[in-house]
Amino acid sequence: MIETGGMLGEVKFDVLEKIPAAYRTPTLFFAYPFLAEDVLNRISANNWNYPLIFKPDVGERGNRVEKIENKEQAIQYLATCEYDVLAQPFITYPIELGVFYYRYPSQEKGHVISVVAKDFLKVKGDGKQTLEQLIHANPRAVFQSERLQKKYPAQWHQVLVDQEELLLEPIGNHCRGTSFKNANGIIDEQLVSVFDAISKEIDGFYFGRFDMKCSSIEDLMKGEGISIMELNGAGSEQGHIYHPGFSFFTALKTILRQWRILFEISVENHERGVPYMTLKEARAYLRKSKQLRVKYSA
Repeated sequence: MIETGGMLGEVKFDVLEKIPAAYRTPTLFFAYPFLAEDVLNRISANNWNYPLIFKPDVGERGNRVEKIENKEQAIQYLATCEYDVLAQPFITYPIELGVFYYRYPSQEKGHVISVVAKDFLKVKGDGKQTLEQLIHANPRAVFQSERLQKKYPAQWHQVLVDQEELLLEPIGNHCRGTSFKNANGIIDEQLVSVFDAISKEIDGFYFGRFDMKCSSIEDLMKGEGISIMELNGAGSEQGHIYHPGFSFFTALKTILRQWRILFEISVENHERGVPYMTLKEARAYLRKSKQLRVKYSA
């Protein structure tokens, strides 16, 4: 089962280890304090090549998740960490999705109620404008301009070649400029059967969102070419509600229905012997979560 049901403060590595190996992204765990040399040696022993993804073992909203291009960047990242870290190979599959699934403990068949496709933050050159100008002309990128200027100092005042496309942010998080697109149109019985099969191999899992990449939609429907990077539980939401122009009131109804389903699953689990979290436990997890946020922002 996922710690706190995935509401807050859950340990990502423990959750990933529950996912069938055929579907999960390979992941290494490094407990703080650690030596950068030891981290790099383990990565090398696994024959992983750059780029890699480094992220906190307990985190949210893409905080401190970074694409690491080389050994020097790895050392720089690790030098700033005061928390447990995960390393993963950068998955090059072309499609990144968030698939929200639930199943009542008393039922054999579940439901896929949301699929969100991720459109990464990028700009396209016109042979006239600098990177800075292109970013300030992009309604999503402009909100990231301060961070992007630090990320691309050498290119900031350079003119991009006409039709040259520059990926600004490889991390598929809404808070970092990625556009979430409603992909519910691919939901069908075949997709549900794929996630029924995956979820039933995860002990105690009945509700949450799979953040994953796939080689193609056709492969996904066959249960192939899938790499699950994270599994988020009770604290996750249906990503399609962030589609540009999606109705606020429809989104609110969607979340309220989601919470109702979560409540009903919780009651079923409790009747099957799973205890509810106590107020004391909830406060302890909340304190831990706040302490980690302070570390990430340091």
